[in-house]
Parts: sequence; C-alpha cells; structure tokens
Amino acid sequence: MQTHFTTAQLADPQVADTERILRACVHCGFCTATCPTYLLTGDELDGPRGRIYLAKDMLEKNRPADATTVKHLDRCLTCLSCMTTCPSGVHYMHLVDHARQHIERTYRRPMADRVMRAMLAFVLPHTGRFRVALALARLARPLRGLFPKRMRALLDAAANRSVAVNQSGVAINQGGVAVNQSVGALTGDVRRTLAATREISAGATATRVESNTSRKLRRVALLPGCVQPALRPEINEAAKRMLERFGVEVVIAPGTGCCGALVHHLGREHDSAAQAKADIDAWTREIESRGLDAIVVTASGCGTMLKDYGFLFRTDPHYAVKAAHVSSLSRDISEVLGELLAAHRFDAQAPRAPSLRVAYHSACSLQHGQKLHALAPRLLREAGFTVLDIPESHICCGSAGTYSMLQPEMSAQLRDRKVRNIESVQPEIIATGNIGCITQIAQATGVPVVHTVELLDWATGGPPPVSSPQSPGG
Repeated sequence: MQTHFTTAQLADPQVADTERILRACVHCGFCTATCPTYLLTGDELDGPRGRIYLAKDMLEKNRPADATTVKHLDRCLTCLSCMTTCPSGVHYMHLVDHARQHIERTYRRPMADRVMRAMLAFVLPHTGRFRVALALARLARPLRGLFPKRMRALLDAAANRSVAVNQSGVAINQGGVAVNQSVGALTGDVRRTLAATREISAGATATRVESNTSRKLRRVALLPGCVQPALRPEINEAAKRMLERFGVEVVIAPGTGCCGALVHHLGREHDSAAQAKADIDAWTREIESRGLDAIVVTASGCGTMLKDYGFLFRTDPHYAVKAAHVSSLSRDISEVLGELLAAHRFDAQAPRAPSLRVAYHSACSLQHGQKLHALAPRLLREAGFTVLDIPESHICCGSAGTYSMLQPEMSAQLRDRKVRNIESVQPEIIATGNIGCITQIAQATGVPVVHTVELLDWATGGPPPVSSPQSPGG
C-alpha cells in the first residue's frame, strides 16, 4: 500500500511503525473471509481492509477522527483473525492500537458513550470495584428494562453469576458432573468414574519426574488479573495447585493486578501504561530479589498484552529494557504446562479424568494473538479427555474484553453463532483459556464452561472443577 506520510510525521516512532504496517498490505482481501464483523454485515468497512483504509486516511492526514471512522473501528473486536489469515504479515493489532489512541485524543463521543467508557475504565481494572459493581448490578436486575441496552449485558451476567448451581441445570460438583436433560445426562459408568476419581485424587501422586527435562521451571509469578479474581478465583487456584504439584514455587508479586489490556483497547494509553508499569515494576523487584523463571498468565487476553509490553515501551528510556524482559518471561499457562508435562509422564497409578467429550474453544487471543491454537487440545487429549473440533473455530465468540458491553448487538450475534457451533458437536463440557470467553459462552448454553487448566488440574490429581453461569469480563 502506498503511503504519503511527511518526513516530520515519520520522525515519530509510532507513525514510522504504522507506515511500515500499511506498506505491507497488498489489498488482497483474504482477511475479510475470516473477519467476524464482516461476516455479519458484509460491509467492507467492517472488515480489516476497510478499517485499514480508514485508519490510513485519518493518520496520514493527521486529522481528527470522524463518526464513520469511529463507528467501524469501534466495531472491530481486535480478535486478530486477520493477522492469522494475512499472507503479507500485516501487523493489524499495532495499527488499530494507534488508530484508537488517535480517536481517543481527537474525537468527542456522545455523552452516553463517554460515561459508559469512563465507567468501564474506572471499574473493570480494579477487582474490588468490580465486585461492588456486580453486587449492585444484581440488586438492579428487577429494573433491567429501564437501563440502556449496553448496561443490560452486565445486569444479565450479574444475575447469572448469582444463580445457584443446582438451579442452572448444569454443574460439575464435588462428586462429579451432572448435566440436565437439555444437554444429555452422563452415563452411570462416567458418574462412578468421576466419584472414584474424586475419592483418590487427594492423596495420589499424579506424575513421575523424568530425568531428561530440558527446561527447569522452579519459581514463577502468577498474574492475579482484575476481572477474573472476582468472577472465577478457582482458575488461578487450579493453576497454582498444578504448578506446585510439579515442584514449581508460585508467587504473586505485590503490586501486580490488571495488565492494562482493558483500557488499552479503549484507546486510553495513559491509563494502560500506568497499569502496565506498575506490573513491570513489581515483577522487576521480584526478579532482582529472588529471580523468576516465568510470568504465568491464565487469561490469554492478558497474556497477549504482556507479550507486547516490549513493543509498547520500546521508546521509553526507563522501561524499554524492563518491559522487554517481562515480555520474554511471559507464558500462557498452557505453555508452562506443556513444558512441564514434556518432562513428566502420567503415573500408571495416578487418577485420570474420564474420557469426557470436551469442546475446546480456542480463544482469539490464544490462537491468533499468541499462535498457540494446538497446544491446549493436545494436553487435554493426553490427559484422557476426548477433544471435539468445533466448526468455525477461528471465529470470535464476541466477548473481546469490553466489546460485549460496548457493542451488545454484534456481540450477542457472535456469541449465539459460537454456541450453535459448539452445541452441534454435543459436548459434555466446554473448555477454553480466557475468562472473557468463559463468561460470554456460559450466558447462552447449559453446557458447563471451564478453564482448560481446571480440567488438567483434575486429571493430575486435583478436584473436579465447579461450574455455573458467569459474568462477562475481559
């Protein structure tokens, strides 16, 4: 793609990077075939190629964003499916990040939008505030019809979060898995296997160490996150249990919390940088104190953000080196478990999970953002689960951080499309690696939705996971 940035513009490193991204685009249009919003609307401006043209025109002319550009860039999920499809290596993620920052600086949104986005930025990155918001949303549920559509998603999800497991009709409880008639009951043999697994797992040794391990992981920091601890604290608990089962010391560095991704995708670069710097400083102190072999992330959206810290702070003289080091240490939990399990094998006497039919949903941030599509399904199969292939597995579920609240109509269409595809393979349970996907999918299906690490923890000696409908999150 031909560009016309001035020499003065190109003196800005961000503009120079944007020009390189734009010049890589050859207008082929392959990206449109895998873009979720283009599939819904058929509008060229709702596909990556159209958005690239809009961003180019805005940034090249250095003009304030207009309503059309904002509309179509806001509709982008940043699922990054286009980056997987693109034969030219166009780094769409960094381009749209730049465009959204420019929009935030130059465009005055309607009052309702400004209030909504400010509220999300104030609440979601802070676990305590988010817990309070969930409680208030449950109280406001009877007045749902009086709220704007974009607020109703939060109210519905908060109500779902408070529903008892036995009322939801689907539960994985301490004795095993119970599935109501709408999704099919499990056989008595499987129930007995589940019960037996639970009885012996507490005292069993799930793995035996091989002597030829190629990578030693002895001390790692676990990212606590922001939304996930309020919605599903059991995910990090399962990760910690499993890592410690393999002899890995797990710490949470004081001062770590939100990774900055939620506000980053809102274009609020100052807020995002502040949150990221707090994490970088905390991990740097931990590295300098006792050392870290890895920084482990159980929400793949956060993992994609952490792995990009090196780029985001590349021009910051105080954080460039530290940020790059943090990015180099960042690992999705599936990567770490893949390394550990490569050096271990399942003991013949260890408890094993029954061969449940698991529909694995590959989160966009994992398969497109981190290129880790095949790893988690392989680990699940090796653990004894029957992993089912989902039709259109490359298409986003519509969660995308705050997207489900900012673009509720498109988000709901994508969610329902994803659930139809998942239920078409008749799974007994759904697994995925991102809290946003878990909460999004759980709102539209009766099939239990759990994190991949919860199943792997179970298969290696941990308790069966407990599942109930959850709230949305990033």
